[in-house]
Amino acid sequence: MTHDLLLRHVEVDERDVDVHVTGTTIVAVGPGLRPGGDPEVVDGHGGALLPGLHDHHIHLLATAAARSSVAVGPGEVDGAAGLAAALGAADAALPAGRWLRAVGYHESVAGDLDRWVLDALVPDRPLRIQHRSGARWTLNTAAVAAVGLDGDAPSGAERDDHGRLTGRLHRSDAWLRERLPAGARPDLAELGTALARVGVTGVTDATPFGRPADLTALAAATTTGALPLRVVAMGGPELAGAEFPAALGRGPVKLVIDDARYPALDDLVAAMSHAHRQHRPVAVHCVTRTALALALAAWESAGARAGDRIEHGSVVPPDAVASIAALGLTVVTQPGFVAERGDQYLADVAPDDIPHLYPCRRLIDAGVAVAGSTDAPYSAIDPWAAMRAAVHRTTAAGAEIAPAEAVAPQRALQLFLGPADRPGGPPRTVAPGAPADLCLLDRPLADVLRRLTGDDVVRTVVRTVRG
Repeated sequence: MTHDLLLRHVEVDERDVDVHVTGTTIVAVGPGLRPGGDPEVVDGHGGALLPGLHDHHIHLLATAAARSSVAVGPGEVDGAAGLAAALGAADAALPAGRWLRAVGYHESVAGDLDRWVLDALVPDRPLRIQHRSGARWTLNTAAVAAVGLDGDAPSGAERDDHGRLTGRLHRSDAWLRERLPAGARPDLAELGTALARVGVTGVTDATPFGRPADLTALAAATTTGALPLRVVAMGGPELAGAEFPAALGRGPVKLVIDDARYPALDDLVAAMSHAHRQHRPVAVHCVTRTALALALAAWESAGARAGDRIEHGSVVPPDAVASIAALGLTVVTQPGFVAERGDQYLADVAPDDIPHLYPCRRLIDAGVAVAGSTDAPYSAIDPWAAMRAAVHRTTAAGAEIAPAEAVAPQRALQLFLGPADRPGGPPRTVAPGAPADLCLLDRPLADVLRRLTGDDVVRTVVRTVRG
């Protein structure tokens, strides 16, 4: 670990300066610095030096696992034949007895999946496929048997009209995780390197973990440096009053409004109030206008606490904006979905909701704190792609979605510069006394803003650990 670092000729606030880092802190910013000792010297050649990017909503373990899974989403496989080919090739390449894991599936690829459809594709190996939403796994019969689903089905297990288990598990991740073979843990080190490569120095893990032990892998990877990032973890309502490992920041309590089974209003109010009594804000998963209306009604009853957030804000109609602003809520959104999934939204989403998908501009204009995130693995891990989507609001096929919600490039960048504990707040700065979490680019900021690409990142410093 480098304890003394001098970055020469970097652009900070439109000035050509040097930046001196000692240990974990920026100690000086100015032209022609001459620190004592023997610091490592990096010549920035006039490139912009920014605070490191913070992804305010990501799922680290799921993202690491997805990077070694078979991608079977739209654009990744071509129809039923492409799905069969991708799974068949992966099946042939795996040793006998190993599970096959696939991610990103959507019905537009090859229709609805159940255990019997999967049996025809992979009959002799346990197979599980995650829906693109992240809310559902579908297991083949070998996998159903391996996890004992027939004898111990969770509430999220679907049955057909004849009472037979279909292999579909809705929001049953914790149940499934406990019954999977131990195997190898996802490679968080590889993920950490990939995130640092695009200038990310911190993340907020939005997984609603239900047990303190679920945080162990993240804490261990952060402690050893395998995951060279500042990591804030949420956890679910079961961990509202729990002590978190010292290596992890403690974020808001994650509450999921499941559109397949809406919670009772009183139950949601009670969950919010419980978190608040533990001096924790809440982060409420809202991906439909109904879920948002329910969440806002709960906040009206429970009261809002500083730091309370709406996760996703996938559909925010105009009449909800004033309520969000009045309650002082933050919206942590993913504009990248407009680019990645926009064409599917245009086909599937109700026309009345299209103008209100992943809004940014109207919320900002109303005084709402808005922060950016990727929601990886359900979107790409690259925050620069999300910034471009916030600016251009175009789908992969070139259609525009809610163009009035576009923001300027500088504002799109700021979506990822807010503090971890105050997303959407004033952007962090490169200044004496600030943490040495830095992103060095290969060109001045004006040129960076024209491109908004991670290709321009040349060095990432995380508490003097460099990606």
